[in-house]
Amino acid sequence: MTALRNTGATPTADEIYATGLRNQWHPVVPSHFVAPGGMRHVTVLGTAWLLFRRADGTLHMLEDRCPHRGARLSLGKHLGDRIGCWYHGVEVDGGGTVTSVPGLPGCNLEGKQLVTSLPVREVSGAILAYFGDAEHPEPCELTLPEPLTDPDVSAFLCYAEWDVPWRYAVENLLDPMHGAFLHRESHTMYEGDTSAKFRIRETPRGYFFEKTDQHGVNFDWVELCRTGVDWVDLEIPYPPSAGPGGPFGIVGMVAPVDADRCGVFFWRYRRVQDWQRDTWRFLYRTLIEARHWQVLEQDRTMLEAMPHDADQTENLYQHDLGVVRLRRLYRAEAQRQAPAPA
Repeated sequence: MTALRNTGATPTADEIYATGLRNQWHPVVPSHFVAPGGMRHVTVLGTAWLLFRRADGTLHMLEDRCPHRGARLSLGKHLGDRIGCWYHGVEVDGGGTVTSVPGLPGCNLEGKQLVTSLPVREVSGAILAYFGDAEHPEPCELTLPEPLTDPDVSAFLCYAEWDVPWRYAVENLLDPMHGAFLHRESHTMYEGDTSAKFRIRETPRGYFFEKTDQHGVNFDWVELCRTGVDWVDLEIPYPPSAGPGGPFGIVGMVAPVDADRCGVFFWRYRRVQDWQRDTWRFLYRTLIEARHWQVLEQDRTMLEAMPHDADQTENLYQHDLGVVRLRRLYRAEAQRQAPAPA
């Protein structure tokens, strides 16, 4: 595997903060976006990538750039275990190595690893990839969210693409109080006080941001987890009419596309077994899912309408402690990842 190729000037801390942190795993797209024998162009962290899958299901992720003249490999031909560039036929395998130059057999490009290839994993219907820099090319340890690996949990993945800076999508999740206003008319967040006090509770993997005077009523807490991939966990109480399984949980991840766009991944889950699992999944598909999309659209509408420099003209108060903590954390990480001036 190779580190992210430096495609231009060395990124600054501001550019890393804008386009996504390095040296960690990020979600890319849902697994079904790349069928066996298929390929797909994607943009992540401001760079163009190619996902392609062999007929046996093996997945590869390459920088979408032919090493010969820089043409898009995603415009080329899927050749089973490699991609043939449409421009001059140069063939690149899943590890980024040039396997053939049809126009000049024996060319010195053959046998060289000239295209960035990223480690990928698939979990609960989503593709994750590791994005390292030159000093951290090997993937960091990855601990997946427990609700996505627990056999007693049943989850549905919801994916959407928003014209929103990736940070705003994460900040929205670290702001539980918006549920009592923006989602007040929803089927689950109409109860509870519209005023509250919050606290931050540190954990070995991140922190909780939670209400001090209300629990188990509304969107009352959220946990930020940094376990090789950044994700949040939150819980919303459900009425008995929503079927068995107790509270309704959400695991959320955000994929930085570029400075202005992101992909949001929400696994909606409940702890259910046997016949209760079947009941929950039937109710979700036939009744509850449409309501959840309405809530998600409220978030998208609000965030896409905000100017991209909204965080430069704010007046924050106590409810924003979780957002402030998040920004400090990400800013410090971006500073650490930016190369020191010569």
